[in-house]
Amino acid sequence: MNRTSPARAATAAAVVLATTGGLLGAAATASSAAVTCASPVFKRQFFANTSFSGTPKKTDCDSKIDQNWGTGAPASGLPSNNFGVRWSVTRDFGSGGPFTFTASSRDGIRVYLDGVRKVDLWKNVSTTVSKTVNLTVPSGKHSLRIDFVNWTGSANVKFAYTPRTTASVDKVKPLTPGGAALTYSTATHQAKLSWTKSPEMDLAGYQVFRRLQGGSYPAKPLATTTSTSYTDTPPKDGRLYYYEVRAYDKAGNVSSGTADKGITTVDLTGPAAPSGLTGGTDFDGAHLIWKPVADATRYELVRKDPQSGSQSVVGSTTQTSFLDREHMAGVYQVRGYDAAGNAGALSAAITLDGTDTTPPATPHGMEAVVTADVIFLRARMPYGAPLSEELGNGARLHFYRTEGTGADTRTVDVVCEGETRPGLDSSHLRTGNDAVFQCTDDTVADAVTYTYTSRMVDGEGNASAPSESVTVVSADRVPPGHVRNLTATPRADGVLVGWDPPADEDIAVYSARVGTRNADGTVTWRMGNCLTVTGDKRSLLCVDVPNGENKLYSVIAKDRYGNWSKVTDPAFPSVAVTELDIVPGEPADDTGQPLWGAGGWTMSEDLRAVAWMCSTAADLCDDIVEYQVSRWNPETQSYDLLGTTQPLPAGEYVYFTDESQPLGSVSYYRVVGVLADGTVTEAAHPWLIRPDLD
Repeated sequence: MNRTSPARAATAAAVVLATTGGLLGAAATASSAAVTCASPVFKRQFFANTSFSGTPKKTDCDSKIDQNWGTGAPASGLPSNNFGVRWSVTRDFGSGGPFTFTASSRDGIRVYLDGVRKVDLWKNVSTTVSKTVNLTVPSGKHSLRIDFVNWTGSANVKFAYTPRTTASVDKVKPLTPGGAALTYSTATHQAKLSWTKSPEMDLAGYQVFRRLQGGSYPAKPLATTTSTSYTDTPPKDGRLYYYEVRAYDKAGNVSSGTADKGITTVDLTGPAAPSGLTGGTDFDGAHLIWKPVADATRYELVRKDPQSGSQSVVGSTTQTSFLDREHMAGVYQVRGYDAAGNAGALSAAITLDGTDTTPPATPHGMEAVVTADVIFLRARMPYGAPLSEELGNGARLHFYRTEGTGADTRTVDVVCEGETRPGLDSSHLRTGNDAVFQCTDDTVADAVTYTYTSRMVDGEGNASAPSESVTVVSADRVPPGHVRNLTATPRADGVLVGWDPPADEDIAVYSARVGTRNADGTVTWRMGNCLTVTGDKRSLLCVDVPNGENKLYSVIAKDRYGNWSKVTDPAFPSVAVTELDIVPGEPADDTGQPLWGAGGWTMSEDLRAVAWMCSTAADLCDDIVEYQVSRWNPETQSYDLLGTTQPLPAGEYVYFTDESQPLGSVSYYRVVGVLADGTVTEAAHPWLIRPDLD
């Protein structure tokens, strides 16, 4: 069995260290000198015993544990048997993960991770023994210690630790790269992203990503590199770009990205070429329109003359439309300019031959109002010079009618009553910012569904798009049927009339009628003083003074087209009622001398003041010092004094508000004037009805 001499072993160690980047200045140092080995190089200590006790005979640095000393001593001053060698290192394992520890020796070897034994081949052997251990190393810094002893005979030792990089085993993402920094040169227009080296032992490289502000990073990286920097030339468009870097390992695991680093590039790029350029010609000139471009702040219109072929700029605008009033024909293109003044590419060209193909603006606000005889139509157009010019050049607003609910072959151009072409006259009115065109359609049939729309047609026959449509049903001429189940109930404040509606579904309003039977049996009907009862659309309170008269009551219905049910119809319903008789015992037939009282009722439940006056023909009006007001009490059959009020000159009404006037009855009052000597005048008898509408 061959042994390597100590001198040869030292030389071998020096060769190994030199090939690893010159981490050590010499293969070994004196054991008495302080030795510092840069991680991940091992610090190696030689002991003249197998218990690693006492001061090491020699300490040096070893980048690789792979020695074969044969039967000789491993270093000067050490025996060839019963010696020990210890390697130790603390290193950063990055994100950690699965590793393989491989050890072989003759004689004993022990491997420790953070002081915990992972390999134990501690036996005097005559042949080399080996062991492989798979384990998971946590992230961060950890210590390794390898102890080797040779008891007798030949000595050799080998140890290695390597990450397991198969994708099925390694599921641990690398740590995010640190120290990310970004710079941008306005001279070279380049962005340089740099970061610190990753401590991962299974690192494969780095991925660089770039995104535009407001966007997301793409799935595919901008670049991959094994360096710790990357130089990019982003678009020179004046926008904000963000960068991040991610580490990836040999198993394909990718770290999270570094924090965004952003730069705003120099803007040397014009907007994209506008798309959708279209145009048309009318008497105003060439109308052009196109789609907006995201970063364009203005647009420039370029025209090539069809005769000379010369090209010129005809205008600039911040809008997406332009009217070239100087020309009606030509080859047109448009390009955008951004805020930095960069010009974009020209759009695709369009050719206008000067023929008026531009339709007028579209009418809006279509209305159709149905009356008993005709349908009134209205449509609106924006008021201003364009409309005036269109009308001055023969434009006309057309109304179209379709029977049913949609346009079909039965669509007709309505001949408007009394007009041939809407112009700047009474055929259209101005409302706000709109001109309102009107039309009367008097050719409709009864009770037919019609759909109306409108278009503006210019003098060249170019028609606008149709306005919105409106669907209506024309009026009928048939009176509605009679109300059903008519009732009339006498009350102290009048007669309450109730009914059920007729079968018609288009009833708009009801009106009560009060009838008096004539000597010949006919009935004279008049409109009653009737009020709507709160919350009830099919009852009316017909207010009147209840004096025991016999009367007839009925209700007529009107549909939404103005047709009333006929009182002359033999089937016209009515109900006879005898009013209540609640006139006070003291007659209310005033002579008007000297006092005269008024009567009436409110159209609601609100209080109304009692009113009377002293006649101008009476000599004693000036002698009245106050008035006494009393109200008839039906229970006691007498007048109860309510209060007094001051007089006014003859001929002027005096008012008194009865705050306690009851609802739902006639209140009869007695008013007398009190003279200076204490006597009173003849009484006036005003009255008020306060209806109960609940």
